[in-house]
Amino acid sequence: MLIPGLILLLGLAVGSLLTWLVLQSRIATLTERIAGRDSRVSDLEAESKTLQARIFTLNEEVKALTSSLAESEAKLPTLDEVQTQFTAQFENLANKILEDKSKRFTEQNRLNLDLILQPLAAQIQEFKQRVNDVYDKESKERFSLGAEIEKLRNLNERMDQDAIELTNALKGQSKTLGDWGEFILEDVLQKAGLVKDREYVVRETFIGEDGKRSQPDVVIYLPDDRHLIIDSKANLTAYKRYCSSEDKLECEQELKKHIAAIRVHVKELDLRRYQDLHKLNSLDFVLMFIPLEPAFIVAVRHDPTLFDDAFAKRIIVVCPSTLLATMRTVGNIWKQEYQKQNVLEIANQSGALYDKFVGFYEDLKTIGDRLAQAQTSYEAARNKLVSGKGNLVRRAEHILELGAKASKRLPQGVIAAAMNVDDFAEDGAQQEDGLFPESVAGEAETSDEDSTPLLNSKSATGQG
Repeated sequence: MLIPGLILLLGLAVGSLLTWLVLQSRIATLTERIAGRDSRVSDLEAESKTLQARIFTLNEEVKALTSSLAESEAKLPTLDEVQTQFTAQFENLANKILEDKSKRFTEQNRLNLDLILQPLAAQIQEFKQRVNDVYDKESKERFSLGAEIEKLRNLNERMDQDAIELTNALKGQSKTLGDWGEFILEDVLQKAGLVKDREYVVRETFIGEDGKRSQPDVVIYLPDDRHLIIDSKANLTAYKRYCSSEDKLECEQELKKHIAAIRVHVKELDLRRYQDLHKLNSLDFVLMFIPLEPAFIVAVRHDPTLFDDAFAKRIIVVCPSTLLATMRTVGNIWKQEYQKQNVLEIANQSGALYDKFVGFYEDLKTIGDRLAQAQTSYEAARNKLVSGKGNLVRRAEHILELGAKASKRLPQGVIAAAMNVDDFAEDGAQQEDGLFPESVAGEAETSDEDSTPLLNSKSATGQG
């Protein structure tokens, strides 16, 4: 029993010793930490005293700066005086800009109007010359009409002889004589200046309301969709015998047959009613063409009522000479129609040109309005930048004075304009390098380019 108790006491003693040793170690550690903290507190107290001294020094500097600022502000002119001087300078500059731009705008308008009106005047002069030439040509043609009629009479006399010889040569060849008559008809039309398939067509087929087919020899086109029909199927067999017979009695009988054949053909044309075809907007008569001038003359001479009777049936009997005069009239009508169409086209082109001119004037006016708006916006932005007590340049310079770091500076002329009117007035050269260079005052086109570097400088200052 004694030994275990001793062992227990010995264990307790050893444990107590170990506990004491641990506590002594921890006490030593805490003592060192307390000593370190006391040293740190002493350092902080010393630093606090240094900061208090710095604050006192700064307060003294602030008081000195405040006093200096108050003295500087007392020396500065009043805001009204600065505004008055700046307004006067700006008005002079604005008047100069407005006068210069008005002069340039007026000169440019004059040049642009000349570029537009000169071609128009040239076209009008050309049109006037063409009209005069047309009237002169028509007058000459009217004066030459008498000479042409005289030529036609001489030609008819030669044709009489040629027709007699041709009639004798074509005896018994009715088909050949018919083709020859159509050839003479087309030759007359071409001599009158008409063009086939443009002013006339040959043997075009039409179908009437009753379904019956009709094929006029020639259809003449007239302006306003009007038509004129020519028939050349005249029977000249009796006239050939009349010309070839040497017996007076036989000649009289063949002449009567010739006149009767013409009247029969008039009746046939009356029954055909070419002028009533619904697809044709025909004149109220048909031309019956006799290709031989003597055949027409001898029939009318011996039967004076022949022409009037045919006309009563809305048929006009014509020969080469009368048909040529009629067709030349048609040709002149077409010439006048083409000239009229040309005049209308010129009028349309002139109207289109005038519309373009009006559009150009409106666009030019819009450009002027927008230039004025741009000038107004520029003046408003400039006022915010350099005018008034709280302008952006002044605020930026105050920030710079408070210690802000910046790698760039605004031009001295701009700073003077915003903060010190006296310096601004003394340094005119710097003003030109600043917000209002002469290039800006003279040329509106470079105003945006010149103002951009100024704004960039301000942004750089603020970023710094």
